[in-house]
Amino acid sequence: MAPPPPSMAPRMTALILRVLTFAFLVASLAILTTNTSTLEIGDEVFKIRFKDVYSYRYMLAAIVFGIAYTVLQVAFTLNHIVKRNAQTSSDGNPVFDFYGDKVISYILATGAAAAIGATKDMKPLLTELGVNSFLNKGYASASLLLLGFVCTAMLSVLSSYALPKKV
Repeated sequence: MAPPPPSMAPRMTALILRVLTFAFLVASLAILTTNTSTLEIGDEVFKIRFKDVYSYRYMLAAIVFGIAYTVLQVAFTLNHIVKRNAQTSSDGNPVFDFYGDKVISYILATGAAAAIGATKDMKPLLTELGVNSFLNKGYASASLLLLGFVCTAMLSVLSSYALPKKV
């Protein structure tokens, strides 16, 4: 008698969390890359872009790494769900999932933390100069990145449960 097929619930949960992560990261990327503001000091006009803030650049790198990893994992998960034959009945590479989820979740968390900290530090100065929209978009982008981190952290926990079963 053949063993029962493995449950698809963990894979479907992982897929849903990865799609949510992807959505949060893409939204964060869109807000971050369109974050510009104009600052007028006397007769001079300055354009402030997200590229001018080093923490926002780090956040951009974290988002890009997160999107790349999430797309890769979504492809692996969809491949596993679609091809449920004897060759792919295992849950892929649980060690890669475990360490990948851990590393990416830490990258996303530090990207969000760096941006939130930098925005908080800039707030007293830029609020006096009337550039609140730039700061608010920075907070919005970092908050979405933080939500992406939460989803990836949940995936990290799920992958840690799968690890002892397969290794």
